Amino acid sequence: MDDGNAHYDVGVIGGGWAGIGVSYALKEAGLSHIVFEQSRICETWRTQRWSAFRMNTPNVLTVMPGDSYQGDDPEGFMTCLEFVDMVEGFARRHALPVRTRTTVQSVEQQNGGFVFASDEGTVTADNVVVATGNLNVPRRPIGAAGLSPAINQMDGSDYRDAGGLTEGAVLVVGCGNSGGQIAEDIALAGRKVFLSTSRNGRVPRRYRGKDVILWPVENGQMAQPRPHDGGRPLLGATHTISLQSLSAMGITLLGRFESVLPDGSLTFTDSLAESLEYGDENAQRVRDGIDAYIAENGIDAPPGAPDAAETVAPKLPDPPILRLDPQAEGISTVIWSTGFVGDFSWLKVPGALDNRGQPIVTGCVSVPGVYFAGLDSSASLAAGTIHVVEQEASKVVDHIVARKDGEPKQQAT
Repeated sequence: MDDGNAHYDVGVIGGGWAGIGVSYALKEAGLSHIVFEQSRICETWRTQRWSAFRMNTPNVLTVMPGDSYQGDDPEGFMTCLEFVDMVEGFARRHALPVRTRTTVQSVEQQNGGFVFASDEGTVTADNVVVATGNLNVPRRPIGAAGLSPAINQMDGSDYRDAGGLTEGAVLVVGCGNSGGQIAEDIALAGRKVFLSTSRNGRVPRRYRGKDVILWPVENGQMAQPRPHDGGRPLLGATHTISLQSLSAMGITLLGRFESVLPDGSLTFTDSLAESLEYGDENAQRVRDGIDAYIAENGIDAPPGAPDAAETVAPKLPDPPILRLDPQAEGISTVIWSTGFVGDFSWLKVPGALDNRGQPIVTGCVSVPGVYFAGLDSSASLAAGTIHVVEQEASKVVDHIVARKDGEPKQQAT
């Protein structure tokens, strides 16, 4: 569909939970807008999660703006398809202007506004909200290129289930949420698994009678900046996962992946003991913070109880494995769960991106007229999760309204 000279107050790029949440707030504020989605609503949730995936936030927090959880399992966890159905149903229920299967090829400034060039035509808008997220391009370490062609390499976003992997052992590199949960999923299928981990935090799934995420939401800690290590701690989707519990189920733990040698061997740092210690310390800090909050506020909560996943004795290689021969170990697949970056190459607005092509943003605000929603960042513990969608959408819309009221409207042509 070619819109010809169609003009909007706002153009939104991305039809995931962030884009849909912003669209709802824009509609409530009476701002004309359009949402561009290159595929289907919540496409990455449909196609870049494994079969057993569950949301890491409990149901009571997994809601869209203006909604509240109405089910009978508030501390349960949605599947991917349940989450997609929720967001898609929200967009349909509110008749949000989402244009699916439309790829925006570029957004450029022109005459005080912005021109959106897509494969379906061109429109203009006074403002642009980028809601594509910054976790859509898998990132692999440089050494990945040195692996033997005989080894199947994939990113964590490509993993579906153990049955889809080539026969043989599997090496998972990276032990945040995805890496730890994927390694467990493969081991539960009876496969031999090696797991390479760097210094990464860990969080118990439940503590003092609640899901662990509910406590920092209640006491406001989720709004605090993320710790300096920047990564998300290891958190099981429905139960606690720790390095020691993974090792106890037969997964062979390795230190941080370092390099691939000319003979095809992989090297790892001697950092495994430090990683276990750091995970324990992080989990204890979380428990101590909850204990302090409960005590300070006189909350009636059950006492803390040991979590078997944290008290189980680790089964570690002795001595630590610093060099691994994939062929000798029968490793047929390496899954890189080593993070993502965003692809914003289509955003041709000076000052909006840094020299790495990543957003320059304070809160949700970038250069005049440009906003980002749904970014995973160190701004807060909640950043990059659906828990912030209502707050971010409100901030973006308030800023756009103030800008509209304070400046003469300039239509791009």
